[in-house]
Amino acid sequence: MNSLFSHFIQRFIPVVFLLFGQIVFASSSPETTIQQRFREYLGVDVKKETIVKTPYSGLYEVQIGNNLVYTDKQAQYLFVGRIMDLQTKKDYTDEKLRKITIVDFSDLPKDLAIQIVKGNGKGKIAVFSDPNCRYCKQLEYNLRNVDDVTIYLYPYNILSEKSVEISRNVWCSGNPAQTWKNWMINDKMPEKAKNDCTFPDKKIRELGQKLNIKGTPTIFFTDGTRVPGAADADEINRKLKSLP
Repeated sequence: MNSLFSHFIQRFIPVVFLLFGQIVFASSSPETTIQQRFREYLGVDVKKETIVKTPYSGLYEVQIGNNLVYTDKQAQYLFVGRIMDLQTKKDYTDEKLRKITIVDFSDLPKDLAIQIVKGNGKGKIAVFSDPNCRYCKQLEYNLRNVDDVTIYLYPYNILSEKSVEISRNVWCSGNPAQTWKNWMINDKMPEKAKNDCTFPDKKIRELGQKLNIKGTPTIFFTDGTRVPGAADADEINRKLKSLP
């Protein structure tokens, strides 16, 4: 993604209106106008097929990478945030984001994950987790009540360098799955790893960025859907039972 736009998104989320200017491309279609204005003011090349007129207030939805923004037909104003129906509480933005952030579970590099098998291991999930994230620790508590599942645990160190150190010590231990559990559940610090042990921290971070993971924990199911946050055991079990 263009660095200017990325900086803009990070700075102005969750909600903002931005006045682009007064230039109007009167003879152009709204899609062409939006393309031109986004290129001129944000340095972003938008494909026409990712510009969709919405049924709410004349707004146009614009997909840029794995992000959604909204604008008017003249691309004079930019709205960064979520569109919700106040009456039904339906989050239209979340619904669309779930569709565009679907991943191919089979493509996830399992060699970058710590494999944790519970029961018969039939169900499968991937979890991106930071060892110093309290919500990740809450998820670990919740997962105690999820059985017959294989968990592909990706130590996704986004909070601090201390997280990298802990993850490396877990990865390089004799039993990474148990060592991870001991730390996350029992606060038992893993032993220091040997100097010759290699931990693929950079590759895991690159994978997380490619998947547009903005926070931990994030869970992926085999149908490609994701659930951010510390989902409870009932939610995870229901989802697993719904999958083939």
